Amino acid sequence: MATVALTLDTFEKTILQEGTVFVDFWAGWCGPCMQFAPNYEAASEANPDLVFAKVDTEDQQQLAAAMNITSIPTIMAFKDGIGVFAQAGALPRPMLDELVSQVRALDMDEVRSDLARREAEAAGAERAEA
Repeated sequence: MATVALTLDTFEKTILQEGTVFVDFWAGWCGPCMQFAPNYEAASEANPDLVFAKVDTEDQQQLAAAMNITSIPTIMAFKDGIGVFAQAGALPRPMLDELVSQVRALDMDEVRSDLARREAEAAGAERAEA
């Protein structure tokens, strides 16, 4: 499956869908982005059951700002609508393949439980400060 271009209008719908979505934030003037692009495209072709999307930060400046993108390339991963990875920098192909494997292996029930625990702890800390 080829990569899909995301815009402000399609981003949320895409990342909130069930399954795994990788997003590459890039720009045409960015040398590391251009070097990373073939690795990302190859990973997309090797994993047709996953969504590999791209956001052109020049064209989608409002979306890049909303996602707090301060350095490119930045890759993010979402699984079942939950952000599970974000890192700036071009990943070598072996590291990208390892990331795909790790995201595939995530136990989302465990991730949801951990998120709920963290939110409860944060709410408790806020009440204690008040």
